[in-house]
Amino acid sequence: MNNIRKALGVLALLFGAASTAPALAAPNNLPELGAGPAAKAAIAQDKLRKDAVCTRCHDETEQAPILSLYQTKHGVRGDARTPSCQSCHGESDAHVKAPSGGGTGGKRPPPDVQFKKGGAYPVSHDKARGQTCLTCHDGGNRTHWDGAQHDRSGVACNDCHQVHKPKDRMLAKATQPEVCYTCHKKQRAETHRVSTHPIDAGKVTCSDCHNPHGSTGEKLVKKNNVNETCFSCHAEKRGPFLWQHTSANDDCMNCHTPHGSTVSPLLKARGPWLCQQCHGEVAQHPGAIYSGASIPGGPQGAQPPSQIAFRGCVNCHNAIHGSNHPAGRSFLR
Repeated sequence: MNNIRKALGVLALLFGAASTAPALAAPNNLPELGAGPAAKAAIAQDKLRKDAVCTRCHDETEQAPILSLYQTKHGVRGDARTPSCQSCHGESDAHVKAPSGGGTGGKRPPPDVQFKKGGAYPVSHDKARGQTCLTCHDGGNRTHWDGAQHDRSGVACNDCHQVHKPKDRMLAKATQPEVCYTCHKKQRAETHRVSTHPIDAGKVTCSDCHNPHGSTGEKLVKKNNVNETCFSCHAEKRGPFLWQHTSANDDCMNCHTPHGSTVSPLLKARGPWLCQQCHGEVAQHPGAIYSGASIPGGPQGAQPPSQIAFRGCVNCHNAIHGSNHPAGRSFLR
């Protein structure tokens, strides 16, 4: 890390002495699309000089990792599009120019934008922190960030993402859920039930179903609604079917709970109680609750049919999401 800091300082001096081109002011946005190689090189040199100003003090002795930024995409100094320290933290002239111990309370004034919570300076407002990132990371799957649930809840980008670390936990399937569980503790508990998506195995992660940056659908689902999101993986349940099961076609969550259940497969209740929430008990139907004396087809104590014994609606109605068979009106096939 010390070598990185020294190299930055040396390169900044070399570029400053060798180049007579004026520094181009492009702290927070990409270079002009028509800029030539010379202009892009000047931008890269200017950002390198700015970095050297910060890394004179903020080196490997920092309690939080700083120089590991240069192991990330934000630290590729050979690319003119790469931001400098000031691109995110602001020019922070008062912070840079104040003598050590010469500020209020013996400390330098804070930088213009402070991201770290619990640091030496008060953290900046979540809107200021978020807007700093959106200066470059705008559009795409972040189009609906403004006004979305996380934005309204005061969540900023760095509350989830780790910019200075070589590996951002939010961008890896194996570690992303732990970041989300910091706030969503109920969902964490649900994923440890007997029936769940393979989240702990690292095969499914939160962002496979949700867009944390905002969505047109409810619950931040990636598609316009819950069903479209589920069909991204469960395409065989999409249809269209000759015989549609209205409840399943309306909303998958009428029957299923997505994060975890004590009933397989992710059902909200056991059958036939789940089915009877819509389909009331029908006399002489196998799904009805019978006493020993009222079992159809035989005297008291007679062996009941297996459908009655196990009372599972899907023992017969196994095409429960819909059927294309001519005789499938009752989803029997």
